[in-house]
Amino acid sequence: MAKIAFLLMAHKGPGDVIAQAKALTAHGDAVVIHYDARAGREGYNEIRTALKGNPSIGFAKRVRGGWGTWSLVQASLNMIRAAKRFQGITHYYLISGDCYPTKSRSFIERMLAEAPHTDFIEVNDFYSSGWIRTGLRDERLIYRHWFNEREQRWWFYRSMELQRRLGWTRKPPADLSMRIGSQWWLLRAGTVNRMLVFLRRRRDVRRFFKTTWIPDEIFFQSLVGTLVPAGEIRAAPPTHLIFSDYGMPVVFYPDHEGYLRCQDRIFARKISPEAGEMRAGLLRVFAEDLADPAEGNQKISERVPPLYAYLTGRGRDGARYAPRFWQSAIAAPGEGEVLIVAAKLWHLGKRFAQAVGRVAGLPAFGYVFDEDEDLPLELGHLEHGLAKRGRHRRALLNLILDRVEGRRLVFCLDPGRSDVIDDLIGTSADVRVLALERAVPSAHLDDHARRTGLIGAAAGGFEQEELRRALCHQFETEVAMLAKAHAGRVFRNDLGRAREENLLDIGHFLRCSRAEAEALSREAERLIK
Repeated sequence: MAKIAFLLMAHKGPGDVIAQAKALTAHGDAVVIHYDARAGREGYNEIRTALKGNPSIGFAKRVRGGWGTWSLVQASLNMIRAAKRFQGITHYYLISGDCYPTKSRSFIERMLAEAPHTDFIEVNDFYSSGWIRTGLRDERLIYRHWFNEREQRWWFYRSMELQRRLGWTRKPPADLSMRIGSQWWLLRAGTVNRMLVFLRRRRDVRRFFKTTWIPDEIFFQSLVGTLVPAGEIRAAPPTHLIFSDYGMPVVFYPDHEGYLRCQDRIFARKISPEAGEMRAGLLRVFAEDLADPAEGNQKISERVPPLYAYLTGRGRDGARYAPRFWQSAIAAPGEGEVLIVAAKLWHLGKRFAQAVGRVAGLPAFGYVFDEDEDLPLELGHLEHGLAKRGRHRRALLNLILDRVEGRRLVFCLDPGRSDVIDDLIGTSADVRVLALERAVPSAHLDDHARRTGLIGAAAGGFEQEELRRALCHQFETEVAMLAKAHAGRVFRNDLGRAREENLLDIGHFLRCSRAEAEALSREAERLIK
């Protein structure tokens, strides 16, 4: 039976690290934790205290990690050395705090039993594979990198340029096969031992990689590619991960869980830190040895990289695989109370909606279907972009209702958007409209005409006056048509009417007492003078 030493590299989320370590040791495996020294001692002490007494958990000497630097390789080597105290280790598996199992422990056991002479590590030819899509390539090796590109950017590029001018380049060790690939690997204990022996003999190799840029993608890959016969290498990482063309990892969310359980890798990275339930569920898959019906004949394959182009064409930003995040919202019951302030003068409409919100205790939004402004909620990127909100109106309504207290809200709408009102009234939500009718100043009429291409910048005279009258008639007609189409749902507030009539309609709109209607009327009159 295989015994895995999980080398867990983390720099945040001590609670998640604790949960990972407990789950991963449930079947006799070992865990060695490297908690980045940059993270301070508080989180590290929390982890040590929580895991104290677990004989299957060890801790590596801490180093201050820096992206792209030797420190990440050093941390990995420290974990390997710390794991040597555990007896019977057959495999070493390097994972991060964002890596979670997608398969049961028994599935992993079968996979390793079927490939007893195999190392799972991505090893692409450094020069010809095209694995590096953007940024530095040969420069990673031929120049010496003493500075961190992210923290010491000026010095990083200055030193490289100086070396280029002086012709001060170098070559990798001649007998080393330079390879590159994912830093997350699963290696046999024999392979790890061969690497350690090699490094003790070849101090020049360590010196070379200490000043190589992003060595965690090259160091172990090159050693394995040099020391292990090609037939014993499964050149695909055991951890499912996808990078964008800009080298950024794709983050997985709860609606990816079904996909991750069915894909043919045994762990997945990166699981969103916000997906707490998903993380816990994936740990249960491993700790409780929960087999998935789709596990049957799956084996590690080479089919992961082509998925990125497919995923990025699906749904919201960040690459979706499952049905779109908002599709379930379209079919959701949608019960709730939605108040719409329909006003042609947008600044007055917003002020009136704010007054409704204060009097009735509702969250108030602006012209969500008319203005291209971000909404103050996280809605799976529906909060960004007017076009997307317009395509998924009912979904947006249900998502907002799910996130506001009491499933009640008020927002603004241009009276000309009868298409939106018709659509939303067709839902099971209780939708009511108050048309705020006010005389539209000539300047606003002219702005509207220019925006819609009815007049040019230099228009004036008789024709412009006629156009203003026509627009005023159009705006009045829009409200009248709304009231006729949705009798009992559309109410009016017009300064040309008797105050008692306006108070009566406000009362119907809010379903409130006369005193509350008067309070709103006074508040509105104060705001929209």
